Amino acid sequence: MHWQCSSFSELSPKALYTILKARAEVFVVEQQCAYLDMDGIDEHSHHLVLYNDFGELAAYSRLVPPNIKFQEPSIGRVLTTRGARRKGFGRQLMQESILRITALYPNAPIRISAQAYLEKFYNDFGFVRVSDNYDEDGIPHLEMLRPNKH
Repeated sequence: MHWQCSSFSELSPKALYTILKARAEVFVVEQQCAYLDMDGIDEHSHHLVLYNDFGELAAYSRLVPPNIKFQEPSIGRVLTTRGARRKGFGRQLMQESILRITALYPNAPIRISAQAYLEKFYNDFGFVRVSDNYDEDGIPHLEMLRPNKH
């Protein structure tokens, strides 16, 4: 297993294809949400990928700079692929995402838009609810904030 964190311009065409394919498999096909995944934010973001020992994408998140999606830096498009689930990679992904985004934007709080059923999961990483539930593509979501950790 190994991590790779790349800016958009550092991604090879193959790496970008692999990321977009995984996002489509999870967010469009599995969750049955017809939405435009390519939202113009990718080109401003860093892309964190966990590759398994066979070089396949196991987990992914998008690290978004401040003032792009939210005022604060944010973590989004968090996923583990179907074959990588129930192995602890989701927790590892969030730990690594927090480390990487904190290195990029020191002392900044981190905001996420989370699926509501995952609130407890994100609480475990210091995120707290800061909004009521809202509908995003037919799935209940909420905003959560991880306070600045001086």
